[in-house]
Amino acid sequence: MKQVTKLKSSTAIAVIGGCGLAAAWYALSQLAFSGTAETVLPVLGAIVIAGTVPSLVMNRASKRASRETRFSMTQRLDAFGKHACINIVDENDKLSEVNDKLLELTGYDRDELIGRPVTFLYNDIEKEVAAEIRDNLRRGKSWEGETRLRRKDGCVVFTQSTIMPLFDRAGKWAGSISVRTDVSRTNELIAERHTAQTLYELRDDVWIIDAESETFSYLNRAAERRFSTSYSNYRGQSLSKVDHEGHSLDVLTACREMKANEQTVARFQTIIMDVSVDVSIKFLHGLEDAGRFLIVITDISERVEREKHSSAFISMVSHELRSPLTSIKGAMGLLLSKSAGELPKAAVSLLEIAHRNADRLVLIINDILDLEKIADGQMEIDLKEVDLVALIQEADQANAMLQQRFGVKVQLKGMDTPVPFNTDPNRFIQVLTNLLSNAYKFSRPGTTIYVEVQEEDTHVSVFVKDEGQGIPQDEQHKIFSRFSDMTNSDRALKGGTGLGLNICKAIVENMGGTIGFESAEGVGTTFYFRLPRVSLNSNANLIDLAVR
Repeated sequence: MKQVTKLKSSTAIAVIGGCGLAAAWYALSQLAFSGTAETVLPVLGAIVIAGTVPSLVMNRASKRASRETRFSMTQRLDAFGKHACINIVDENDKLSEVNDKLLELTGYDRDELIGRPVTFLYNDIEKEVAAEIRDNLRRGKSWEGETRLRRKDGCVVFTQSTIMPLFDRAGKWAGSISVRTDVSRTNELIAERHTAQTLYELRDDVWIIDAESETFSYLNRAAERRFSTSYSNYRGQSLSKVDHEGHSLDVLTACREMKANEQTVARFQTIIMDVSVDVSIKFLHGLEDAGRFLIVITDISERVEREKHSSAFISMVSHELRSPLTSIKGAMGLLLSKSAGELPKAAVSLLEIAHRNADRLVLIINDILDLEKIADGQMEIDLKEVDLVALIQEADQANAMLQQRFGVKVQLKGMDTPVPFNTDPNRFIQVLTNLLSNAYKFSRPGTTIYVEVQEEDTHVSVFVKDEGQGIPQDEQHKIFSRFSDMTNSDRALKGGTGLGLNICKAIVENMGGTIGFESAEGVGTTFYFRLPRVSLNSNANLIDLAVR
């Protein structure tokens, strides 16, 4: 309004001044000229002066007002630009002005932006939004909302934007001005809050424990209920203090072992507060601290109960099947031995097929019954003083037929002298036979399987190394699981129940040892198990261990 009033005053002054100058010219020119000039020049000069002077004065006043307006607007934009990102777009949708705040946010230099289409700043998925904004602006409507801008380094930043159209004096489209506020961090905080809310409502326990102090930094609702605690009580408290009864000792021990061995993932089953649970631990290395353990605990008590019922049923069926199957197998054996006289060749061939499959069924039933004993804690460990070399040689000879079938050789290493040891010879041979059987099946014809025994101060280790196809990396985690079946196992052709390695693991662990393997695809696999040196009077202790 002040500018308009000032402009009107300037207009009035210009007109009055022009008329005054025209009158003065007329009077003076009449005195100066004579004749025809005296008649014509005063009138023409007065007309020219009266028309020109006001125009010149008005033009200068208008330019001065425009400069003052622009100066005032620039001051306002500069002040606003200290807190917000601002860009101006011309009538061709190209950037004509950007402030320092926008350059700081996007990482570009001013020369890299000026003259480029404004869509250059938008993330690819925002191109439709940019078109919607342009359509609104050309209709004279402002636009408000969230836009994603592309930084020079390729990252995306979120901005809350207000974009207004600009028009010239004639009402013609002249571009737009955008005012933006960086809301990326706000969005991150909202996402983190949503994630935290989701974790808090999960049915599984979620624990986060500091790796250095072994104190809690987070428990979700399920975990709080399990420990009957709340944020104010557990925050900064150690696991041993929150779990007064020490039910979570297995979890704490696993965390310490992971840290000591530089492992990043661990998974096992245990019992916490009389509930069977599956524990998954992820070690998250920190940049500025020792890191954290992310622990997810799943209640599997219902699954365990179902498995018990299922195992009981399978065990009962297996017991009922074994006796008649043994009789059938024995009868076929008698027929094959010609106890009932000569049989036609076709009949002998069919009997041999039936006899082999009966053997396989007996093997499956025996494996299932072994699993049942393991699950019920009824596996018996009968320690005896034996020579491990003799046991290994016995297992090797017992599997001579498989060596011929798969076309492999076996080389025994470290067995020049006897290795006296206290163990259960039947269980030892069972474990070794399973490992040898797998090595035969998965070795390439013509290759060699190496069996080695190594004596240590407190343990004896046995290694079975093949030159086979190896175990795929993404399937190694399930190698000791029940009914595990690798993509390259071809069980239908090579035989097996998928229970052998699971049983081996149970036997070795019940004898106080450990079992493991190393494998590389296309190179081969080495299975090994380590058994502790024990005295014969430790037999009862091992049986107690199996029951527990």
